[in-house]
Amino acid sequence: MSHPYSGAVTEPSVPDPRTVSLPLRTPDLESLRLLVLVADLGSLGRAAERLRISQPSASRRLSTLERGLGLVLVDRTRRGSRLTLAGQVVAAHARRVLDELDDLLAGAVRLRDRREAELRVAASLTIAEYLLPAWISELRARRPELYIGLQVTNSEHVPELVESGEADIGFIEGPRLSRVMSTRQVAEDRLVVVVDPAHPWARRREPLSAQELSRAPLVLRESGSGTRQTLDRALHLAGCERVRPLVELGSTAAVRGAVIAGTGPSVLSELAVRGDIAEGRLIGVEVEGVDLTRDLRAVWPTGRRLVGPAAELVAVARRAVAGERPARPAKVCAVRGGP
Repeated sequence: MSHPYSGAVTEPSVPDPRTVSLPLRTPDLESLRLLVLVADLGSLGRAAERLRISQPSASRRLSTLERGLGLVLVDRTRRGSRLTLAGQVVAAHARRVLDELDDLLAGAVRLRDRREAELRVAASLTIAEYLLPAWISELRARRPELYIGLQVTNSEHVPELVESGEADIGFIEGPRLSRVMSTRQVAEDRLVVVVDPAHPWARRREPLSAQELSRAPLVLRESGSGTRQTLDRALHLAGCERVRPLVELGSTAAVRGAVIAGTGPSVLSELAVRGDIAEGRLIGVEVEGVDLTRDLRAVWPTGRRLVGPAAELVAVARRAVAGERPARPAKVCAVRGGP
Protein backbone atom coordinates (compact mmCIF):
# COMPACT_ATOMS: atom_id res chain seq x y z
CA MET A 1 0.00 0.00 0.00
CA SER A 2 1.52 3.42 -1.01
CA HIS A 3 2.17 6.01 1.65
CA PRO A 4 0.28 9.22 0.74
CA TYR A 5 3.40 11.36 1.12
CA SER A 6 6.53 9.32 0.46
CA GLY A 7 5.16 6.80 -2.01
CA ALA A 8 6.58 3.99 0.15
CA VAL A 9 4.80 0.62 0.15
CA THR A 10 3.99 -1.05 3.49
CA GLU A 11 2.58 -4.50 4.21
CA PRO A 12 -0.71 -4.75 6.12
CA SER A 13 -0.17 -5.67 9.75
CA VAL A 14 -0.88 -9.29 10.70
CA PRO A 15 -2.06 -9.92 14.29
CA ASP A 16 0.21 -12.08 16.41
CA PRO A 17 -1.73 -15.31 17.14
CA ARG A 18 -0.17 -15.40 20.61
CA THR A 19 -1.90 -12.13 21.52
CA VAL A 20 -5.32 -12.80 19.95
CA SER A 21 -8.06 -13.34 22.57
CA LEU A 22 -10.26 -16.30 21.84
CA PRO A 23 -13.96 -15.85 22.62
CA LEU A 24 -14.89 -17.35 25.97
CA ARG A 25 -17.52 -20.07 26.08
CA THR A 26 -20.12 -19.79 28.79
CA PRO A 27 -19.55 -22.68 31.18
CA ASP A 28 -22.40 -25.02 32.00
CA LEU A 29 -23.59 -25.15 35.58
CA GLU A 30 -22.63 -28.77 36.19
CA SER A 31 -19.02 -28.01 35.24
CA LEU A 32 -19.02 -25.17 37.77
CA ARG A 33 -20.42 -27.54 40.41
CA LEU A 34 -17.64 -29.99 39.59
CA LEU A 35 -14.97 -27.30 40.01
CA VAL A 36 -16.37 -26.19 43.37
CA LEU A 37 -16.51 -29.80 44.59
CA VAL A 38 -12.89 -30.37 43.55
CA ALA A 39 -11.98 -27.29 45.59
CA ASP A 40 -13.95 -28.57 48.61
CA LEU A 41 -12.94 -32.25 48.46
CA GLY A 42 -9.44 -31.98 47.02
CA SER A 43 -10.11 -34.92 44.73
CA LEU A 44 -11.53 -35.18 41.23
CA GLY A 45 -12.63 -38.76 41.96
CA ARG A 46 -14.59 -37.82 45.07
CA ALA A 47 -16.13 -34.85 43.23
CA ALA A 48 -17.23 -37.18 40.42
CA GLU A 49 -18.70 -39.60 42.96
CA ARG A 50 -20.67 -36.78 44.61
CA LEU A 51 -22.11 -35.81 41.22
CA ARG A 52 -22.73 -39.49 40.37
CA ILE A 53 -20.66 -39.44 37.20
CA SER A 54 -17.59 -41.45 36.24
CA GLN A 55 -14.12 -40.04 36.86
CA PRO A 56 -13.22 -40.05 33.14
CA SER A 57 -16.44 -38.12 32.43
CA ALA A 58 -15.56 -35.64 35.18
CA SER A 59 -12.04 -35.24 33.78
CA ARG A 60 -13.42 -34.53 30.28
CA ARG A 61 -15.91 -32.04 31.67
CA LEU A 62 -13.16 -30.22 33.56
CA SER A 63 -10.94 -30.13 30.47
CA THR A 64 -13.80 -28.67 28.45
CA LEU A 65 -14.28 -25.99 31.11
CA GLU A 66 -10.57 -25.11 31.02
CA ARG A 67 -10.56 -24.86 27.21
CA GLY A 68 -13.68 -22.74 27.23
CA LEU A 69 -12.18 -20.25 29.68
CA GLY A 70 -8.64 -20.48 28.31
CA LEU A 71 -7.26 -21.20 31.79
CA VAL A 72 -5.63 -24.04 33.66
CA LEU A 73 -7.86 -24.51 36.69
CA VAL A 74 -6.66 -27.74 38.33
CA ASP A 75 -3.27 -29.34 38.93
CA ARG A 76 -3.73 -33.11 38.84
CA THR A 77 -1.21 -35.03 40.94
CA ARG A 78 -0.95 -38.50 42.40
CA ARG A 79 -1.93 -37.11 45.77
CA GLY A 80 -5.11 -35.53 44.42
CA SER A 81 -6.31 -32.50 42.56
CA ARG A 82 -5.46 -28.97 43.63
CA LEU A 83 -6.85 -25.77 42.19
CA THR A 84 -4.41 -23.38 40.56
CA LEU A 85 -4.54 -19.70 41.52
CA ALA A 86 -6.76 -19.09 38.48
CA GLY A 87 -8.88 -22.06 39.51
CA GLN A 88 -9.38 -20.63 43.01
CA VAL A 89 -10.57 -17.31 41.56
CA VAL A 90 -12.94 -19.02 39.09
CA ALA A 91 -14.22 -21.35 41.82
CA ALA A 92 -15.04 -18.36 44.04
CA HIS A 93 -17.06 -16.82 41.22
CA ALA A 94 -18.68 -20.19 40.49
CA ARG A 95 -19.72 -20.56 44.14
CA ARG A 96 -21.54 -17.21 44.01
CA VAL A 97 -23.24 -18.15 40.74
CA LEU A 98 -24.43 -21.47 42.20
CA ASP A 99 -25.62 -19.79 45.39
CA GLU A 100 -27.65 -17.32 43.33
CA LEU A 101 -29.07 -20.22 41.31
CA ASP A 102 -30.07 -22.04 44.50
CA ASP A 103 -31.80 -18.85 45.70
CA LEU A 104 -33.59 -18.55 42.36
CA LEU A 105 -34.85 -22.14 42.51
CA ALA A 106 -35.91 -21.81 46.14
CA GLY A 107 -37.78 -18.60 45.29
CA ALA A 108 -39.47 -20.29 42.34
CA VAL A 109 -40.64 -23.12 44.62
CA ARG A 110 -42.07 -20.58 47.08
CA LEU A 111 -43.87 -18.76 44.28
CA ARG A 112 -45.26 -22.03 42.92
CA ASP A 113 -46.43 -23.10 46.35
CA ARG A 114 -48.04 -19.70 46.89
CA ARG A 115 -49.76 -19.91 43.50
CA GLU A 116 -51.14 -23.31 44.43
CA ALA A 117 -52.25 -22.08 47.87
CA GLU A 118 -54.14 -18.93 46.87
CA LEU A 119 -56.31 -17.60 44.10
CA ARG A 120 -56.96 -13.92 43.43
CA VAL A 121 -60.10 -13.26 41.43
CA ALA A 122 -61.44 -10.05 39.88
CA ALA A 123 -65.09 -10.05 38.80
CA SER A 124 -67.83 -7.74 37.63
CA LEU A 125 -70.62 -7.05 40.11
CA THR A 126 -73.32 -9.28 38.63
CA ILE A 127 -71.03 -12.30 38.38
CA ALA A 128 -69.58 -11.64 41.85
CA GLU A 129 -73.00 -11.35 43.47
CA TYR A 130 -74.99 -14.08 41.75
CA LEU A 131 -72.63 -16.72 40.32
CA LEU A 132 -69.19 -16.66 41.92
CA PRO A 133 -70.32 -17.67 45.44
CA ALA A 134 -71.50 -21.06 44.15
CA TRP A 135 -68.40 -21.53 41.99
CA ILE A 136 -66.07 -20.65 44.87
CA SER A 137 -67.97 -22.93 47.23
CA GLU A 138 -67.51 -25.90 44.90
CA LEU A 139 -63.80 -25.16 44.41
CA ARG A 140 -63.28 -24.80 48.17
CA ALA A 141 -65.01 -28.12 48.77
CA ARG A 142 -62.39 -29.76 46.59
CA ARG A 143 -59.48 -27.66 47.91
CA PRO A 144 -60.28 -26.61 51.49
CA GLU A 145 -56.75 -25.27 52.05
CA LEU A 146 -57.09 -22.76 49.20
CA TYR A 147 -57.28 -19.05 50.07
CA ILE A 148 -59.46 -17.10 47.64
CA GLY A 149 -59.43 -13.31 47.47
CA LEU A 150 -62.07 -11.50 45.41
CA GLN A 151 -62.00 -7.95 44.03
CA VAL A 152 -65.36 -6.71 42.78
CA THR A 153 -65.36 -3.95 40.18
CA ASN A 154 -67.03 -3.18 36.86
CA SER A 155 -66.24 -5.12 33.70
CA GLU A 156 -64.14 -2.29 32.28
CA HIS A 157 -61.55 -2.53 35.08
CA VAL A 158 -61.32 -6.32 35.46
CA PRO A 159 -58.82 -6.80 32.58
CA GLU A 160 -56.51 -4.16 34.08
CA LEU A 161 -56.36 -6.04 37.40
CA VAL A 162 -55.61 -9.32 35.65
CA GLU A 163 -52.98 -7.92 33.30
CA SER A 164 -51.19 -6.11 36.12
CA GLY A 165 -50.96 -9.33 38.13
CA GLU A 166 -53.27 -8.14 40.91
CA ALA A 167 -55.65 -10.95 39.97
CA ASP A 168 -54.97 -14.43 38.59
CA ILE A 169 -58.26 -14.69 36.71
CA GLY A 170 -61.07 -12.29 35.84
CA PHE A 171 -64.75 -12.61 34.99
CA ILE A 172 -66.60 -10.01 32.92
CA GLU A 173 -70.10 -9.56 31.57
CA GLY A 174 -69.61 -6.80 28.99
CA PRO A 175 -69.28 -7.27 25.22
CA ARG A 176 -66.20 -5.05 24.97
CA LEU A 177 -62.60 -5.54 26.13
CA SER A 178 -60.27 -2.60 26.61
CA ARG A 179 -57.24 -4.71 25.56
CA VAL A 180 -56.34 -7.94 23.79
CA MET A 181 -56.80 -10.87 26.18
CA SER A 182 -57.52 -14.58 26.14
CA THR A 183 -61.17 -15.25 26.92
CA ARG A 184 -63.45 -18.21 27.47
CA GLN A 185 -67.21 -18.17 27.81
CA VAL A 186 -68.33 -19.62 31.14
CA ALA A 187 -72.05 -18.78 31.17
CA GLU A 188 -74.79 -16.85 29.42
CA ASP A 189 -77.06 -14.14 30.83
CA ARG A 190 -80.03 -12.12 29.64
CA LEU A 191 -80.97 -8.55 30.48
CA VAL A 192 -84.61 -7.84 31.23
CA VAL A 193 -86.59 -4.61 31.39
CA VAL A 194 -88.20 -4.23 34.83
CA VAL A 195 -90.59 -1.72 36.41
CA ASP A 196 -92.42 -1.45 39.70
CA PRO A 197 -96.04 -2.74 39.70
CA ALA A 198 -97.48 0.79 39.60
CA HIS A 199 -95.57 1.83 36.45
CA PRO A 200 -97.65 2.16 33.23
CA TRP A 201 -95.44 -0.39 31.46
CA ALA A 202 -96.50 -3.01 34.00
CA ARG A 203 -99.95 -3.10 32.34
CA ARG A 204 -98.77 -3.18 28.72
CA ARG A 205 -100.07 -5.98 26.57
CA GLU A 206 -97.76 -5.32 23.63
CA PRO A 207 -93.96 -5.65 23.83
CA LEU A 208 -91.88 -2.51 23.95
CA SER A 209 -90.06 -1.64 20.75
CA ALA A 210 -86.33 -1.00 20.72
CA GLN A 211 -87.06 2.65 19.90
CA GLU A 212 -89.37 3.05 22.87
CA LEU A 213 -86.77 1.58 25.16
CA SER A 214 -83.99 3.82 23.85
CA ARG A 215 -86.10 6.96 24.28
CA ALA A 216 -87.27 6.23 27.83
CA PRO A 217 -85.38 7.73 30.81
CA LEU A 218 -83.99 4.74 32.71
CA VAL A 219 -82.38 3.99 36.05
CA LEU A 220 -79.00 2.64 34.93
CA ARG A 221 -75.68 1.26 36.06
CA GLU A 222 -72.69 3.52 35.53
CA SER A 223 -70.75 3.73 32.25
CA GLY A 224 -68.10 1.00 32.12
CA SER A 225 -70.31 -1.61 33.74
CA GLY A 226 -71.00 -4.75 31.74
CA THR A 227 -74.76 -4.23 31.98
CA ARG A 228 -74.49 -0.71 30.54
CA GLN A 229 -72.12 -1.84 27.78
CA THR A 230 -74.45 -4.68 26.79
CA LEU A 231 -77.49 -2.41 26.66
CA ASP A 232 -75.74 0.33 24.67
CA ARG A 233 -74.35 -2.18 22.18
CA ALA A 234 -77.68 -4.01 21.76
CA LEU A 235 -79.52 -0.76 21.02
CA HIS A 236 -76.78 0.34 18.64
CA LEU A 237 -77.10 -2.95 16.71
CA ALA A 238 -80.87 -2.42 16.62
CA GLY A 239 -80.33 0.98 14.96
CA CYS A 240 -81.28 3.02 18.03
CA GLU A 241 -79.59 5.77 19.97
CA ARG A 242 -78.09 5.22 23.39
CA VAL A 243 -80.48 5.32 26.32
CA ARG A 244 -80.99 8.47 28.34
CA PRO A 245 -80.11 7.86 31.99
CA LEU A 246 -82.61 9.16 34.51
CA VAL A 247 -80.30 8.10 37.36
CA GLU A 248 -76.89 6.39 37.26
CA LEU A 249 -75.98 4.16 40.20
CA GLY A 250 -72.87 2.18 41.03
CA SER A 251 -74.30 -1.24 41.86
CA THR A 252 -76.99 -3.62 40.70
CA ALA A 253 -78.50 -3.68 44.19
CA ALA A 254 -78.85 0.12 44.18
CA VAL A 255 -80.52 0.13 40.75
CA ARG A 256 -82.87 -2.68 41.79
CA GLY A 257 -83.84 -0.81 44.96
CA ALA A 258 -84.52 2.38 43.02
CA VAL A 259 -86.83 0.58 40.59
CA ILE A 260 -88.73 -1.14 43.42
CA ALA A 261 -89.15 2.29 45.03
CA GLY A 262 -90.79 3.61 41.86
CA THR A 263 -87.95 5.82 40.56
CA GLY A 264 -88.29 4.49 37.02
CA PRO A 265 -87.74 1.50 34.73
CA SER A 266 -84.40 -0.21 34.30
CA VAL A 267 -82.62 -2.97 32.40
CA LEU A 268 -80.96 -5.50 34.70
CA SER A 269 -79.56 -9.01 34.67
CA GLU A 270 -82.21 -11.70 34.93
CA LEU A 271 -79.98 -13.22 37.62
CA ALA A 272 -80.48 -10.14 39.79
CA VAL A 273 -84.24 -9.74 39.47
CA ARG A 274 -85.54 -13.29 39.04
CA GLY A 275 -86.68 -13.50 42.66
CA ASP A 276 -88.26 -10.02 42.62
CA ILE A 277 -90.27 -10.87 39.51
CA ALA A 278 -91.40 -14.19 40.99
CA GLU A 279 -92.56 -12.47 44.20
CA GLY A 280 -94.24 -9.51 42.45
CA ARG A 281 -91.92 -6.72 43.63
CA LEU A 282 -90.93 -6.08 40.01
CA ILE A 283 -92.67 -6.66 36.70
CA GLY A 284 -90.75 -7.90 33.66
CA VAL A 285 -91.60 -6.09 30.41
CA GLU A 286 -91.13 -7.77 27.04
CA VAL A 287 -89.07 -6.00 24.37
CA GLU A 288 -88.91 -6.85 20.68
CA GLY A 289 -86.33 -6.00 18.07
CA VAL A 290 -83.33 -5.99 20.39
CA ASP A 291 -81.11 -8.86 21.58
CA LEU A 292 -80.32 -8.47 25.28
CA THR A 293 -78.46 -11.75 25.76
CA ARG A 294 -74.77 -11.66 26.66
CA ASP A 295 -71.85 -13.98 27.30
CA LEU A 296 -70.20 -14.07 30.71
CA ARG A 297 -66.49 -14.70 30.19
CA ALA A 298 -63.30 -15.55 32.00
CA VAL A 299 -60.31 -13.42 30.95
CA TRP A 300 -56.57 -13.78 31.41
CA PRO A 301 -53.46 -12.30 29.70
CA THR A 302 -52.67 -13.44 26.18
CA GLY A 303 -49.71 -15.81 26.07
CA ARG A 304 -50.12 -16.92 29.69
CA ARG A 305 -51.25 -20.51 30.19
CA LEU A 306 -54.23 -20.95 32.47
CA VAL A 307 -53.07 -23.33 35.21
CA GLY A 308 -53.63 -24.23 38.86
CA PRO A 309 -56.60 -22.94 40.86
CA ALA A 310 -57.48 -20.35 38.18
CA ALA A 311 -57.96 -23.11 35.60
CA GLU A 312 -59.93 -25.16 38.13
CA LEU A 313 -62.29 -22.26 38.86
CA VAL A 314 -62.98 -21.75 35.15
CA ALA A 315 -63.68 -25.47 34.81
CA VAL A 316 -66.11 -25.30 37.77
CA ALA A 317 -67.92 -22.34 36.19
CA ARG A 318 -68.25 -24.09 32.84
CA ARG A 319 -69.48 -27.31 34.42
CA ALA A 320 -72.19 -25.36 36.25
CA VAL A 321 -73.85 -24.50 32.93
CA ALA A 322 -72.57 -27.37 30.77
CA GLY A 323 -76.07 -28.77 30.32
CA GLU A 324 -77.48 -25.46 29.09
CA ARG A 325 -75.30 -24.78 26.04
CA PRO A 326 -72.53 -26.31 23.91
CA ALA A 327 -68.96 -25.57 25.02
CA ARG A 328 -66.94 -23.02 23.09
CA PRO A 329 -63.15 -23.06 22.65
CA ALA A 330 -60.84 -20.48 24.18
CA LYS A 331 -60.04 -17.53 21.94
CA VAL A 332 -58.05 -14.33 21.90
CA CYS A 333 -60.06 -11.24 21.17
CA ALA A 334 -60.43 -7.54 21.76
CA VAL A 335 -63.77 -6.13 20.75
CA ARG A 336 -63.00 -2.47 20.33
CA GLY A 337 -65.10 0.51 19.56
CA GLY A 338 -68.78 -0.20 19.83
CA PRO A 339 -71.66 2.22 20.00
